[in-house]
Amino acid sequence: MMWELIQANRRKSMIIFIGMGMLLILIGYVFGSFYLPNNGGFIGVFIALIIWAVLSMISYFSGSKILLSVSAAKEINKEDHPQLYNVVEEMRIAANLPNMPKIYVIADPAPNAFATGIKPENSAITVTAGLLGTLNRDELQGVVAHEMSHIMNRDILLMTFAGIMLGAIVIMSEIFLRSLWFSDGSRYKSKSDSGQGQIIIMVVALVLAILAPIMAQLLYFAISRKREYLADASAARLSRYPEGLASALEKISSSTYDLKTANKVTAPMFIVNPLKKKGMQIANLTSTHPPITERIKILRTMSQGADFKSYQTAFNSVKGKQSSLIPKSGLNKTEVIPIIAPLTDKSPVENLADSKRQVGDLIMKMNDYRFIDCSCGLRIKIPPDYKGATITCPRCGKVHQLTA
Repeated sequence: MMWELIQANRRKSMIIFIGMGMLLILIGYVFGSFYLPNNGGFIGVFIALIIWAVLSMISYFSGSKILLSVSAAKEINKEDHPQLYNVVEEMRIAANLPNMPKIYVIADPAPNAFATGIKPENSAITVTAGLLGTLNRDELQGVVAHEMSHIMNRDILLMTFAGIMLGAIVIMSEIFLRSLWFSDGSRYKSKSDSGQGQIIIMVVALVLAILAPIMAQLLYFAISRKREYLADASAARLSRYPEGLASALEKISSSTYDLKTANKVTAPMFIVNPLKKKGMQIANLTSTHPPITERIKILRTMSQGADFKSYQTAFNSVKGKQSSLIPKSGLNKTEVIPIIAPLTDKSPVENLADSKRQVGDLIMKMNDYRFIDCSCGLRIKIPPDYKGATITCPRCGKVHQLTA
């Protein structure tokens, strides 16, 4: 059933993706016809396809590395944060993915997360230190399940290439508009011997240069919003506890921290839009994500179960209208997934204290601190610029030898 749902969702997104491709070809043709009235349109199409192909190749082979590098993410292992590793492994098994995603952490206090990777075999899940220090285990599981769903649903590949298509459209439009701005128009006057036809082409090219990036961006945002809903539905199904993700989204959206490494290109990848406006999440036609309050309400309306049918019912109830978010092939199944009880066994205060302590140690280790566990129970944290051969425990006075 999951494969049918994934395929149906991918078909819808591919229609939008093809629409962006047709827009790119149209831009190339019109711009080429403007610069070279005689057969210039085909040259413009060729140049447009070359730009898109080059950007796509870069994205396919190095897109994930570039995204992780721009986000200042560092890879960690199980010893660095056992709870995070265990949660990712649990959700990987629930999603039936053959390979364990790599785990990265961004040393930033703003809570957020994203997934990357062209295919499940080389995927990665990235969380911020702020997320680890803010969420309990159930909430962390909900976020990881959401990102695992993006990997499972093959969202990352399509989103990457849709973003590249958008980038190609913006580049071509910028080149055209700047060439008009820095020119006095004389170079085009010599081409106006074709009369009104050339004037019409110029007007069409100018309008297209202004509107095309806006149209392509709206299509790109539409893809992002649809996939966030489906990832929420899949996450509820994987974790079997919708409240975990709902509570996590509530905490992430209420954070007052700004994610410093986020930008317009990387924003659609995050579970919550990291670009804020006057402290509030942007929620309109130009937003990459659906409204947070709406996503939370849908998850908390899932009282009958954690399956796709329950999410679709909750989605229709919150929206106030019938929608086809989940394909009929998924709704016709008799699958029933009951909602489980929360797994967190500590009080919120104890859990938060443990999380902050673990995150503090993790950030220090990412910044090349060394740790020595003294026999008196104290953990000694040694900064990377410490040059001594020994260090004395401040609690019991024991002298520890340091290896190079």
